[in-house]
Amino acid sequence: MSVRDDYLASAAVAAAFLAEPAVAARWAEPSALAKLSVGGLAGHLSRQIVVIPGVLAAPPSAAAPIDLVEHYTQVKWRGAELDEETNAGIRETGETAAAPGPAAINDDVAAALAELPGVVLGRSDGGVLVPWTGWTLTVDGFLTTRLLELIVHTDDLAVSVGAVTPEFPPSAVQTVVDLLSRLAVQRHGAVNILRALSRAERAPATIAAI
Repeated sequence: MSVRDDYLASAAVAAAFLAEPAVAARWAEPSALAKLSVGGLAGHLSRQIVVIPGVLAAPPSAAAPIDLVEHYTQVKWRGAELDEETNAGIRETGETAAAPGPAAINDDVAAALAELPGVVLGRSDGGVLVPWTGWTLTVDGFLTTRLLELIVHTDDLAVSVGAVTPEFPPSAVQTVVDLLSRLAVQRHGAVNILRALSRAERAPATIAAI
């Protein structure tokens, strides 16, 4: 499937999990992510669906798109300490989104899901200005960043509520794994990644990409 198709399918998987009773039942409890409630994590996850129609409905950006590795090199949250302003802001945005409660979140997600096929599949190939960064990605590049968020944070949410992580389309998972592999090589070097994947006795302590 294309990245666009994978994004639509993955958004549906994440939306279904957000509506699970276990999520609502633990809304106010701490999540698996430090200093973030289950509701705040759900709010952050929901934004990977809710804000997309507006972003893609904007006119194509005239700026040249940057590469995904450059994108993740430039974002302020990658590698930042937990209490640095950028991460505190992300947590605050998630908690604010969660404040109306799970029913409101799920209504917003359902409304966005109804819009997504038209804006995702109908969007021209021009660059996408990412409002929260100020730079431009290709359409597929932008949706790849959202795929990463959907898949990683759905897993975070599943762990937070003691549920099994839902299955995403294999091609979507492969796209995210490919991206994380590139970022891991950038951060840790090719030799460390090769060892981690092939030689447990010489594997580094971590190859975390983000």
